[in-house]
Amino acid sequence: MSRSRRTTAALLLAVAVAVVGAAGRDARAQPPPLEEVKPPTVIQHQDAVYPPSALAERKHADVVLVVTIDADGHVSDVKVQTSGGADFDEAAAVAARQWTFVPAARGGKPVPSRIRVPFHFAPPAPPPEIVVDARKDTPTAAPPAPQLAPSARSAVPKDGDRDLDEVDVIGRIRRRPIGAPEYESVIGELAAVPRATAADALKLAPGFLLTNEGGSGHAEQVFLRGFDAHEGQDLEFTVDGVPINDSGNYHGNGYADTHFIIPELIHAVRVLEGPYAPQQGNFAVAGSADYELGLDRRGLTASYGAGSFGAQRLLVLWGPNDSPPGTFAGAEYYTTNGFGVDRQAKRGTAIAQWEAPLGRRGALRVNLTAYATDFNNAGVVREDDYEAGKVGFFGTEDPNQTGNTASRVAMSATYEGRFSQVEVSQQLFAIDRTMRLRENWTGFLLDVQEPLQLPHPQRGDLIDFHFDEVSLGGRGFARWHGDVLGLRQELEGGYFARVDTTQSTQDRVAAGTNQPYAVDADYQSTLADLGVYLDANARLLPWLSLRGGVRADMFLFDVLDACAIKSVDDPSAVVAPSQIDVSCLSQLEHGAYAEPFLRSATGSGTVMPRGTVVVGPFQGFELSASAGNGVRSVDPSYVSQGIGTPFVTVESRDLGVSYAHDFGDAVRLTAKSDFFQTHVGEDLVFDPTEGRSTLASGSTRTGWSGAARALGHFFDVAANATVVKAVFDSSGACAPYCGLLVPYVPDLVLRGDAAFFTDLPWHLAHQPVRATLGYGVSYVGRRPLPYGDVSDVIFLSDASFGLGWTIWNARLSAQNLFDTRYRLGEYDYPSSFGKYLPAPTLAPERSFTAGAPRTVLLTLSATVGGS
Repeated sequence: MSRSRRTTAALLLAVAVAVVGAAGRDARAQPPPLEEVKPPTVIQHQDAVYPPSALAERKHADVVLVVTIDADGHVSDVKVQTSGGADFDEAAAVAARQWTFVPAARGGKPVPSRIRVPFHFAPPAPPPEIVVDARKDTPTAAPPAPQLAPSARSAVPKDGDRDLDEVDVIGRIRRRPIGAPEYESVIGELAAVPRATAADALKLAPGFLLTNEGGSGHAEQVFLRGFDAHEGQDLEFTVDGVPINDSGNYHGNGYADTHFIIPELIHAVRVLEGPYAPQQGNFAVAGSADYELGLDRRGLTASYGAGSFGAQRLLVLWGPNDSPPGTFAGAEYYTTNGFGVDRQAKRGTAIAQWEAPLGRRGALRVNLTAYATDFNNAGVVREDDYEAGKVGFFGTEDPNQTGNTASRVAMSATYEGRFSQVEVSQQLFAIDRTMRLRENWTGFLLDVQEPLQLPHPQRGDLIDFHFDEVSLGGRGFARWHGDVLGLRQELEGGYFARVDTTQSTQDRVAAGTNQPYAVDADYQSTLADLGVYLDANARLLPWLSLRGGVRADMFLFDVLDACAIKSVDDPSAVVAPSQIDVSCLSQLEHGAYAEPFLRSATGSGTVMPRGTVVVGPFQGFELSASAGNGVRSVDPSYVSQGIGTPFVTVESRDLGVSYAHDFGDAVRLTAKSDFFQTHVGEDLVFDPTEGRSTLASGSTRTGWSGAARALGHFFDVAANATVVKAVFDSSGACAPYCGLLVPYVPDLVLRGDAAFFTDLPWHLAHQPVRATLGYGVSYVGRRPLPYGDVSDVIFLSDASFGLGWTIWNARLSAQNLFDTRYRLGEYDYPSSFGKYLPAPTLAPERSFTAGAPRTVLLTLSATVGGS
């Protein structure tokens, strides 16, 4: 057993012994319900006015209201629970709507809540009797009788009150944070920093580099902690728990296109770097990222933006005032001519979500999403062609990479319930996805003349890839919590189930005619992933916790390769000689007839222990040490009948420290520092001749990451950094990569974001004008390339300035503010885009994809009926 496996096993055993032993000592402990909730506190209240219509009867009345308080501390809804009469009810509601609160908090974060507020109405004393003093000309008032003023008494529990039955928190059940490797970033005021796509929000966590060689509708290539996750193969992506990664995508298994997420609907992003939570599933190798959707700005918002390169964006958002932020609807249309040749794109997205309580202990969330995009792809440019003036920096080597499309239709339903000692969650989802991608990495290089083929010229290496996927699945858990020895303990059991039906085809298309001339792949697959896990949070001492458990996943693959025999070395006798260069023909193997298709099925499982020791907090500091195993499934082309393991394993370790402190009411500071090491059994390396990532030998990443964020009354500033070295194994079956640096992985990534906001010192029509300034900066160090070469560094700045007045907002944003000319992606491999050369050279040459120049967008928006 390796050292990392022994460490992980020891952590798991400690967690299991602590939880089982503690539960056995006091299984009947009754914790106070919702112990983690801090109730709202009244800041300002308004007494109710005794209704004039009731003065004649001078009666007393009692009204009990159910008041909903949003995450900003404002009253968003008022309902009458106990009526005192229509006039009294209305008077109480008018008063309650003017109250303001410090919002309820769960785990230190503001959340919407619902409380009961009673009002007691007493009739006012009669007016004072007017007495005329004969000795004076002026009447005087008699001494007033004791005044029975109308009253309003809040039922909000005070700090330290253990009875929180009056508070219903409208929030989501959240998992305990793991420790230093976990980053939960609420977007908040940092929304002022320009972000073109949902993927850009990931940069609030350390170590992320995003590139894109496939066009604006293509998933971003993600680099994190020394991993080239390509389009998502090493990072588990979810949106409110619903998976984003494609399973069985031949172009890139784990492909994760996040363009369907409207950036304004992202409330927070939760990134766990490393496989340390039992809830993490397939593709959680470098870690996992979950987008939490929500609309904080309520009401109806209409927005229109126009900018560089013919960009136009129309956005409509709606969030009813009497509903929590999880209830919203949004629609977006975006179009651009692109910043160079063949970069046109357009997309449309609609997302609707309904979140509502079911009784006092449950909540239901239903989400519907539809997305479609059409985009062109400029591809790569050879460095020597650019220097010779044959191709512009923003040009293209192959103008036929057009007509790319993608779509996504998804529906999910999530139920969450809170009971005295148990929290439960159940989610079901259905997803239909398609994509088509045309790209050419090598030009006219691979279509060589085979001996038995009819003579033909180079027809080009343009790839035409198509993918269809239907996913059905669900996930759920039940979490018990109780007091044992005066400390809160938790035990959670859960499952994940997903079945995918997919079809991947990849053809080679002839230049000029766009007719397919060869089949690279034709796979029809049924893939299943069934996982079960046990998670615990055992508090041994007030300052010592063991968190983690074990996860087991079973993978099943049933793959039909409709073009299993691609060579023409031994064609069947029934095939005419003039047809021997047709793809996927029947063949003769050792004299036996063979059909061109092949079905393969296999299955295997893996057990993954994961655990974390947390010490603290002490004076705001918390130490954590984590160890865990993860898994990544392979694409269908690597499945063999009854043999082979359809997944790759990873072992990871982290040691870090976190700090959080409030400096009065002025500043809240959080910071993290984390050292990590991760080993992967088989890595994936991008192969331009295949147009996708292929399996390579094992590799190890060692590095450090850190992050800090400070939030004050007029600013929100965040910064992070990652330093990493990624090396292939130097022993075992490591050829041809033995001991080399993993290509394309940056050694240093720095990111900073800042937002400043304040009301200006003048008013328009007696209304304040609010100004917002956002600024972001990124630095990416050199990336190793094949054949010992290295890339250039990248240094970029983004900025925005906005003004808000009453319902109106105007914002001017610029990305790549200083118009830096940079190479977003750099590669080193053989290619030949000159069709009429006598023979293509196999010498490697630097190629690149151009980063976007300065792009400016002016956006005007208005919000009515909300706040």
